[in-house]
Amino acid sequence: MISFEQAFESVMGAARRLGTERVSIVDGGALNRVLRENVASDIDMPPFNKSAMDGFACRRADLGNELAVIETIAAGSQPKKEVGPNQCAKIMTGAVVPEGADCVIMVEYTQSAGENRIRFTGGSTKDNICLKAEDVRKGDLVLLAGVLIKAQHIAVLATVGCVEPLVSVRPKVGIIATGNEIVEPDKKPAAGQIRNSNAFQLSAQAANTGAIATNYGIAADTQDALEAKLKWAMSENDVVILSGGVSMGEYDLVREILKKNGVELLFEKVAVKPGKPMVFGVSDEGFCFGVPGNPVSTFVMFELLVKPFLFKMMGHDFKPAVSRRQLERTIARKETERESWLPVVFTGEDRVTNIEYHGSAHINALCKADGLLCVPAGVAEIKGGTIVAVRQI
Repeated sequence: MISFEQAFESVMGAARRLGTERVSIVDGGALNRVLRENVASDIDMPPFNKSAMDGFACRRADLGNELAVIETIAAGSQPKKEVGPNQCAKIMTGAVVPEGADCVIMVEYTQSAGENRIRFTGGSTKDNICLKAEDVRKGDLVLLAGVLIKAQHIAVLATVGCVEPLVSVRPKVGIIATGNEIVEPDKKPAAGQIRNSNAFQLSAQAANTGAIATNYGIAADTQDALEAKLKWAMSENDVVILSGGVSMGEYDLVREILKKNGVELLFEKVAVKPGKPMVFGVSDEGFCFGVPGNPVSTFVMFELLVKPFLFKMMGHDFKPAVSRRQLERTIARKETERESWLPVVFTGEDRVTNIEYHGSAHINALCKADGLLCVPAGVAEIKGGTIVAVRQI
């Protein structure tokens, strides 16, 4: 059995970078994809001195005087005149500030002083001008390779004219549920049976990373059934995830089948609870994860190991969202050999508490949880009042 840190290093060290493709920002194809090239701006931003609000562009030196309004400048048009002494131009938000003006006074702080004349009524004013290139200069890098493209990045790509960014190919992930006791969700379980939740949970988790997930259904606990599903999935995917069949029971055949099919197992047990019987292997065709059959174990081990691995294949350094909060109630345990991940819920401002949790089969507990709290190996107790780091889910 290896530590979680050793397992993480093993998994991340094995990741192979996927290929690239260009996708359009027009139809949303770039959203949640991993950028694989640095992107530079082809223009200054702003491209001109721009009014930050509706008002009057004038000279600060003239604020105590009546000002003659010499023109109106709409957004998208060019000023026709230069602002001189005791003059101003009515200007709209986003419009080009005319030559000669060094500030824009807000409409709310002016009053009419006669036809085409105004007076400033405020005591002081900011410049209210967005200066040319104050945000970005032409040639500046605006996005770096490895960023996970979100809505705000789409806006930046559009701003600099990068309408077809180079991104990572999405990893293909095949998912196989194993077990004679498993039936599909549309079936009523008979005595001794349970519904297949893991495959659908894993498919959703994989899809959330941007991967293309394919559910290959249920493989019975026989060598022939497992081998057939495994070969099929490996032939079509970069990564295969098998749930169940990785413990030490008589019908736990996943390890044996993986080895038989050329998969080199880098580890077979991890000092994590839930998730100890975790398998990871590599072959010329791709990668295989064997996760425990209990759904909480499946969920946790995907989040801890599979998710960052898939992102690394796409060239993204995944960092989970972490919230530091005060623990309300003491958490105590007897077995300390493995680190434990417990579902917790946020309670009030900057506080967190553990919730009712019956073990690795209690998937309902995760539906109530805001995150997972790690109790490190060797630690028997975390006292109430301690500031803890919660990995958000």
